[in-house]
Amino acid sequence: MGMKVLILAGDAAEALETFYPLQRLQEEGFTVHVAAPRKKVIQTVVHDFEPLMETYTEKLGYRLQADLSFTEVDPEAYQGLYIPGGRAPEWIRTEPKALEIVRHFFQANKPVGTLCHGPLVLTAAGVVKGRRLAAYGVLKPDIEMAGGTFVDDAPVVDGNLVTGRAWPDNPAVLKAFIRLLKEGVA
Repeated sequence: MGMKVLILAGDAAEALETFYPLQRLQEEGFTVHVAAPRKKVIQTVVHDFEPLMETYTEKLGYRLQADLSFTEVDPEAYQGLYIPGGRAPEWIRTEPKALEIVRHFFQANKPVGTLCHGPLVLTAAGVVKGRRLAAYGVLKPDIEMAGGTFVDDAPVVDGNLVTGRAWPDNPAVLKAFIRLLKEGVA
């Protein structure tokens, strides 16, 4: 196939939202590279819910070696971009090079997939205006303030963008994202 997909991650990326797309994309024959603020071993986290708690809990997850730092990424070399959720997007959105990478994929109309807190990177990159997208429910105000329309569903496909709410949406989001990669964006 020869297609390459870039995953933007970092410390505190949600484990299921990082490893599931990494392995599914590899399983489909894509070359996948993980980029982080620095080329290092990143620490993922596991988000889950406990009875009677109003928000998720966080525990340490698996470690993952980043293949590249953001500054080493040539976005032209990739046909797709995936951004896992977790807390990593809170920090990734402050990295100018990460925002440049995201803007490249939208300007070139290449497939972009994300879920949970990943859309925080999209709002910071200024690519949400006029788009329909899903995210973790507490991001609804962020999406709306950035000019997007929050949709509580998955997958939500809007042109080159595929989104979902959280790790339970992994199968639906990845199925739609892989379809866009293979068939191209309409």
